[in-house]
Amino acid sequence: MKNKTNQSNGKVLFSQYNRGDAIKKLSGLSREDVLYELKVSKLKGRGGAGFPTSTKWMLTAAAVSQEKYLICNADEGEPGTFKDRVLLLEHSELVFDGMVVGAYTIGAKKGFVYLRGEYEYMLSSLEDFLETMRNDNLLGESICGIKGFDFDIEIRLGSGAYVCGEETALIESLEGHRGEARNRPPFPVSKGYKGKPTTVNNVETFASVVHIVMKGGEWFQKHGTDKSTGSKLFSVSGDCERPGVYELPWGTKISELLEIIGAKNTKAVQVGGASGICVNKSQFERTLAYEDCSTGGSIMVFNETRNMLHVLKNFMEFFVEESCGQCTPCRIGNTKLLEGVEMLESDEYTFAYINKLKELGKTMQIASKCGLGQSSPNSFLSILENFKDEIFNGRGGKYGK
Repeated sequence: MKNKTNQSNGKVLFSQYNRGDAIKKLSGLSREDVLYELKVSKLKGRGGAGFPTSTKWMLTAAAVSQEKYLICNADEGEPGTFKDRVLLLEHSELVFDGMVVGAYTIGAKKGFVYLRGEYEYMLSSLEDFLETMRNDNLLGESICGIKGFDFDIEIRLGSGAYVCGEETALIESLEGHRGEARNRPPFPVSKGYKGKPTTVNNVETFASVVHIVMKGGEWFQKHGTDKSTGSKLFSVSGDCERPGVYELPWGTKISELLEIIGAKNTKAVQVGGASGICVNKSQFERTLAYEDCSTGGSIMVFNETRNMLHVLKNFMEFFVEESCGQCTPCRIGNTKLLEGVEMLESDEYTFAYINKLKELGKTMQIASKCGLGQSSPNSFLSILENFKDEIFNGRGGKYGK
């Protein structure tokens, strides 16, 4: 079923924009001008990490190299997330125009869209859109008559690995290698694709850039909160009357979102997908923002009929399957956490052992090599903490405390 895009609430990302306008405006802007507006806007990466976009672009622009690359991370593999798909299908101009602006700013001549393998069905339409841009001189050589501004975009399909959502694993995959996270430093801004300075940004980040170029950084940062400026696209699924993609300002309360989507008898909300946190009713007044409940966009709603232990088991099975196995904390840790969930299911556990697993989860957050292992314990820790009455009620553990 196609997810409806709820654009009526959108005042930033879904505000008026005409294809090519931001690119055409570049003829009167220097790269410093663009970087300045990005800095004023306080735009942070929309993929979930929240790194300042202006800093990433500035570092790549300042790198001494004749060869630089720009990559759009469209490997939307987080369970419960589908907002990037909507942007690519319904608002391609925002994404691709944003990439052209990025290339101009950092000095890249080649760009890639790393498209989730399951999105292969949209490849033909995206390729057609890029060809139209080339015909209109919005891609290719001397874009919009700007001498020396040569840039083109190639779309490559991912191989279905969750870990390739991490930027260095994505780069490894683009180079034809197994998708595994690299040691950092060096960071991609200095040594990325083919060892050259590279900027990697999420689909939604590029889509935000064109509005900043057109309307200014001050306009953008007036929306949202001081630490989380602009708006956010939320992929809403689960037990609600109106699932879909919603654009809302950062700082929106979870309770406000639940009212908008028609959620009733809600027991839990998973914020940030399987790698995010699960909150209970007592936390529904928390805000969706980098400074509180940070998220790449996934919102899963569970009502009173749902078994939270079953929900947790589903998440942990996913992470055991998707771990690349490169580092021990993630490879072994996720397996141990899943075993703990299965012990809870069969009532064959001790509280002492469950507490050890909680400590293991915290160790994984610190010691894992990439974001997969660093975030995979989030569901385990938050569900056991926020729904302990449900999970442990009536369970004493066959082997005592």
